[in-house]
Amino acid sequence: MTPLERSAATRRGAARPPVDPRLLRYSPTTRRYVAVTAAFAVAQVIAIIVAAGTAASILSELIVFPEKRSFDAQWAHLVVLAVAMAARAAMAYGHDRYAHRAAEQAIAELRSEALDVLTDPRRTAPRTLLTLREHAATVLLRGLDALGPYLSGYLPALVAAVILTPTVTVVIAFADWPSALIILITLPLIPIFMVLVGLMTRDRTSRKLATMSRLTAQLLDLIAGLPTLRALNRAEAPAAQVAELGEAHRRSTMSSLRVAFLSGAVLELLATLCVALVAVGIGLRLVFGEMSLYAGVFALILAPEAYLPLRRVGAQFHNSADGVTAAGEVFELIDSPEDAAPMPVSGGRGITVAGAPITILDLGVHGRDGWAPESLRATIAPGSLTLFTGPNGSGKSTTLAAIMGLVTPDDGSVLIGSIPVTHADPESLYEQIAWLPQQPVVVPGTVGENVELFGALDRDAADRAATASGFDSVVLELPNRLDTRLGAGGVGLSAGQRQRLALTRVLASPAPLLLLDEPTAHLDEDSERAVLTALRERARAGDTVIVVAHRGIAREFADQVVEFDGGVPCATTH
Repeated sequence: MTPLERSAATRRGAARPPVDPRLLRYSPTTRRYVAVTAAFAVAQVIAIIVAAGTAASILSELIVFPEKRSFDAQWAHLVVLAVAMAARAAMAYGHDRYAHRAAEQAIAELRSEALDVLTDPRRTAPRTLLTLREHAATVLLRGLDALGPYLSGYLPALVAAVILTPTVTVVIAFADWPSALIILITLPLIPIFMVLVGLMTRDRTSRKLATMSRLTAQLLDLIAGLPTLRALNRAEAPAAQVAELGEAHRRSTMSSLRVAFLSGAVLELLATLCVALVAVGIGLRLVFGEMSLYAGVFALILAPEAYLPLRRVGAQFHNSADGVTAAGEVFELIDSPEDAAPMPVSGGRGITVAGAPITILDLGVHGRDGWAPESLRATIAPGSLTLFTGPNGSGKSTTLAAIMGLVTPDDGSVLIGSIPVTHADPESLYEQIAWLPQQPVVVPGTVGENVELFGALDRDAADRAATASGFDSVVLELPNRLDTRLGAGGVGLSAGQRQRLALTRVLASPAPLLLLDEPTAHLDEDSERAVLTALRERARAGDTVIVVAHRGIAREFADQVVEFDGGVPCATTH
């Protein structure tokens, strides 16, 4: 079962509030928007009541008092009516313009918050990110965009229903209490039908988003494996499966649309019948002379306004169902990413890495393929170069993540000095680590900005690091040297050039702990020796250097080798 299906199954038995409190917590724009919408709703109530009272006064005077059937007698009422109607139209126009901008900004805030969580290794383990890839892509892209109708349509209608409907009903009660009583009796019918329709729509919407997620996953996998499929002459094989998923998505979408149209017609018919009951009661009492014409017209004009916000809520509910479901999925991603590594607690113990040994005590991390590593024991002395080597999937990169506190061990612990990494203050620890992952981080910007991506570097240290990594010759080949602009993922540089850039960044760092995962993977043998020589010099200067490598040349430079052979890892000292 996918994360989407699990969370949807969990929510089926629980009622969902009209406004998720997490939306207000994660989006400051939404909080301001709710306040502005409430202000518009209050002003709209005033304009509606003034317009209704003025229109009722004009109509009753024209019928009851012949002497007031002139423009001179009614011009003041006409001016007030025109101002009230113009104010109502202006507020509706202004709110709609603000609503669309606020909705876009709120969606951007939620998307940014979710991306921050998903790309933060302290909160989401890498294996979790892989399992959530397709689900997150669907929710954050197409799914979250559907939140716009909720923010620009459903939420204002909901606020108006909370403010406008009670106020109008109370005003009608002062003018004609039997009409207000009919409204109070019939009003609950609309929310009851909305709840029934909502329960049916919720499941269909969840199924539609789940189908879309599976379709996205299939397409992403197909695109990723297309070169292999073409090489094997099997490029046409997945087409039937993609077509089947597309047909399932079409069926789920049409099912949701059918419910939306039918329920919209039911709510409109119900609201029309309720207003008709009020009108019949007013007409009978006017015929028998039990109420004034002014009160009857006033109540009759305001009666539809009491039902209108609830009708809008019902109409907008279906437009917002996709967005509300996607927002719930975004909050699931933000709040509790499944299998995520617990985020270190800020304010932990301060830690000093320089001169402190790193002790790995029976370290074990359990993943999808079993334990990797398992029962790892090693002591890494300061001022040494330690090599982690072994087959793929044996836990070398995971051990580096455990040393940095990015992965919480399922067994054992990692100590720096006498302090467990899980008890250390994360910010203090990260400031003392220079980390080179298997995929170097290169962001859009200039080459110089990427070299100093994690902070300004000493010029002399940067020059020495560039010489050792061979990046100085790379810079000379670039059209604008350090001012050359790179695209996303390092577009503009080859894989080897990106590796040299990242090596320069790490070698120039003043951090006392250097962790490098396959630092020479894309380098030739001469460049590899130059990089390992620079790393050994850092170790001789007193820094702690840990390198993950497969090629045997790294053994010549290592002071200690930790073998990951699929069994119990062991350490050997040269």
